[in-house]
Amino acid sequence: MKKTLMPGATLGMVGGGQLGRMFAIAAAQMGYRVVVLCDSDDAPAAQVATQIVVGAIDDPDVVKRFAQQCDVITLEFENIPADTIAGCADFAPTYPSADVLRVAQDRWLEKSSLRDLGLPVTPFDQVSDADSVRRFAEHHGYPVIVKTARSGYDGKGQYRVESSQQADDVPWGSADQWIAEQCIRFDKEVSILVARNVHGQTSTFPLFENDHVNHILDQTTCPASVDPAIESSAREIAMAVADGLDLIGLICIEFFLMGDSLMINEIAPRPHNSGHLSIEACGISQFEQQVRAVCGLPLGNTRLVSGGAAMVNLLGDLWQDGDPAWDRVFGLEDSLAASGIRLHLYGKAGAKVGRKMGHLTAVADDVVAAANAVREARERLRSS
Repeated sequence: MKKTLMPGATLGMVGGGQLGRMFAIAAAQMGYRVVVLCDSDDAPAAQVATQIVVGAIDDPDVVKRFAQQCDVITLEFENIPADTIAGCADFAPTYPSADVLRVAQDRWLEKSSLRDLGLPVTPFDQVSDADSVRRFAEHHGYPVIVKTARSGYDGKGQYRVESSQQADDVPWGSADQWIAEQCIRFDKEVSILVARNVHGQTSTFPLFENDHVNHILDQTTCPASVDPAIESSAREIAMAVADGLDLIGLICIEFFLMGDSLMINEIAPRPHNSGHLSIEACGISQFEQQVRAVCGLPLGNTRLVSGGAAMVNLLGDLWQDGDPAWDRVFGLEDSLAASGIRLHLYGKAGAKVGRKMGHLTAVADDVVAAANAVREARERLRSS
């Protein structure tokens, strides 16, 4: 029987980015120690961890040195080598498992596994060159979204093919495996988080509504402006994914919504950018829920604590003309904090264009008010 880990236990986090950072903060607030395996002693998660192990995450000796310190291990990013997670599991329970990770790392395996569970996924097939894309388009039409089977996020490794001629422009030599997906003309993009603990208990968060700019999440609002039956369907699908994959931990399912139909776009077995607003907006954050799930604690209350909430990302673009106008956040009577805006920065040193440096969250009486507040706050941070 899988045991429950109480405060005082040591939790391992593979990965030093912002998701690991916010997990470590939540775990520390609950009384747990956190050891982070990362590639730099100044990584975002390393700045708040109890202890760090610095080294290559595919080095067996480094992994062993890390894993031996942990009572349970989890991760912040699905592109961690599955062999690393399997190596961790030799020393401590590791969630999600290497098997779940292998599914999430390979788009062909991911889509096939979800389809085999009887869940709705975008039409897809394996492709290897321009001719195979053309054959796919004969059945599904243009445009076609061509993706590398492995790696890639925030639009990386993805190509929109509008015509037979454009199929030749895909850099086929840059990856060994590819898939093609039908381009879906959707009404909204929504996502839902589901947690499943070591005892099989599951719990979903409210449905989030997402807007992207240049393939990067720009804004999330909650509750999503959908019919209650749509949210109920999303919850059922999410729990079916978690149970079908035998997931322990947290997983995000991203959907396309077309009319009253949902179609799975992607899954991510970890906390998700769209769930950041849960820190202020829900009875429990996605990060505390991840702690509870992997430690075997009862899962927490995910209900919204206000009428509406919104989150906007702060990308490195905001720093290109100098530091943001932090004087509009701290120490002024009309500061963002005084108006209910919450600022989260990730401790990253280099502010590159397109890089996620932090986010702003607002809760309000309704979604429109929250969304207007965070967008206005982001504009006020611009140095100009």
